[in-house]
Amino acid sequence: MEIGISTASFFTKEKTEDAILEINKLKIPVCEIFLGTFSEYKPEFIDELVSRKDGLQVYSIHTLNQQFEPELFSSMDRTRSDGEGFFQTVIEGAEKLGAKYYTFHGPAKIKKIKYNLNYERIGNRVEQLCDFVKLHSHNTTELTYENVHWTYYNEPDYITNIGKYTNVGTVLDIKQAMQSQIDVYDYLDKMGDRLRNVHLCDYDANGKLELPGNGIFDFTQLFSRLLKMGYNGCGMIEVYPDNYKTYDQLVKCYDYLNECLYKAKNNEGEM
Repeated sequence: MEIGISTASFFTKEKTEDAILEINKLKIPVCEIFLGTFSEYKPEFIDELVSRKDGLQVYSIHTLNQQFEPELFSSMDRTRSDGEGFFQTVIEGAEKLGAKYYTFHGPAKIKKIKYNLNYERIGNRVEQLCDFVKLHSHNTTELTYENVHWTYYNEPDYITNIGKYTNVGTVLDIKQAMQSQIDVYDYLDKMGDRLRNVHLCDYDANGKLELPGNGIFDFTQLFSRLLKMGYNGCGMIEVYPDNYKTYDQLVKCYDYLNECLYKAKNNEGEM
């Protein structure tokens, strides 16, 4: 298991292409690249990122998902086709960057109603999208579905229900579990060996988001649990710009998480 950081942590502080340079300066060896707008999906922008990443490992990519991901589930052919056009461009970019995984949000729950989801239809479509990602990345990138409190995947059983129809991998997001008011380990138990990525953020007793190490979440316990599961992927720092003032604080956060990982590996975080 390795600790990395998302370029999303630099949102409003650095442009995406410059965030890569800062991550290298901070000597964090692995990252998730967050592509935040349509112009960042274009091949020429991806080429710029490739030229700047130097030895930085791009473990995964993320997009401003609601720009096109809900349309991938549309019953209208033209709408769905347009969504697939953007998606294909992004996945081709993922291959160029060497990203193993694409972090996926899927459709949002935008209405204040009870949703009666057709899990068979959703699961079959997700499996088609898994194949789509493999096809357009030449089998170098995998679709991974993230728990997010305002999307379809905002409760643990969702992955079990669609999992009857798809082998999609998953991303565990700590802050999103908290914002869903569901224990993070309930999500983790249902994800099991589907887990491919973990997004790391801390929070205080009132739910205010913090840098890891500044809140109440027990990262040593989490890492112990992950190691026992045999998880060997990344734990990705994904925080917000108002969670810190200086990049030295990010380095301190990175070091803290590695200390927690060391303790977990040495059985100091037994549950």
